[in-house]
Amino acid sequence: MESLVREDATIDAGELYTVAGMLGMTDQQVRLCVRRLVADERFIQEGRGRRALLRATDDMRRALEPDVEFVRLMYAQDQNQAPWDGVWHLVAFAVPETLRPARDALRDAIVHLGGAPLQGGLYVTANPWEDLVEAEAVRLQVTDHITFLTSADLRVGGVTAPRDLAARLWPLDELARGHDRLAALAADRWERLSSPEPLAQPELLAIAIELAAAFTTATEPDPLLPPELLPRPWPGAQARELVARCWAELLRRPTASPAPRLFRRYAAIVNEITAHLPATDDVRPTQGR
Repeated sequence: MESLVREDATIDAGELYTVAGMLGMTDQQVRLCVRRLVADERFIQEGRGRRALLRATDDMRRALEPDVEFVRLMYAQDQNQAPWDGVWHLVAFAVPETLRPARDALRDAIVHLGGAPLQGGLYVTANPWEDLVEAEAVRLQVTDHITFLTSADLRVGGVTAPRDLAARLWPLDELARGHDRLAALAADRWERLSSPEPLAQPELLAIAIELAAAFTTATEPDPLLPPELLPRPWPGAQARELVARCWAELLRRPTASPAPRLFRRYAAIVNEITAHLPATDDVRPTQGR
């Protein structure tokens, strides 16, 4: 649903019902979703039924802001433009029980940033994250309880080879399967988008939403490990290329295009990516693992 948010942070309910129906949802399911979002103070509803307008609250607007820099990093890695320097980045925290909500929130933020647990309160990633973790610690007022360090010779249970460590610390098989599913969906939607048959606006919106949801599902748990640490070929790279092609086609449509705000925020990145993609008529995905 969030993918239908327009540049002015509103959702047209009529558009929502139409697209949801194309995706297999009933009107009752849509009404329940809307009620839940309003009850959670994520949207304010103006009007009723299909004539309503849903306006995102300030908190929801902030939550809707896409992680543009993370998207830029993943595509830079795919194009071998962000080589790994061999440094592991670690953070440790020991937040007292009296600050348990802050401790839990900090842990969630670290995991969201790709951190893998080594032992109680100690997490590691392959990408620089100090500024991001510290900003979260400042927000939660727990900066006195965290420690940062780096290492070029990490050893876990006798495992020292970087690629073996990555396979031990992160669920690469599960992540690969998620990217395979994304690639299959994106390939199918690309075929529809590149077809000479015109697509109506609701169909384009449905494709945009499916891609946004699938992209989020596949990439949110992805720690964005450098290619040097991943199996080859890594299905994430192909999945993201296929999605970029679809994004570019959605953005290429006339000004009335229904490409969601999410894609428009990524427009500069998409243009950079697709400018370097080879032209091809065959974008069928291959199973990565």
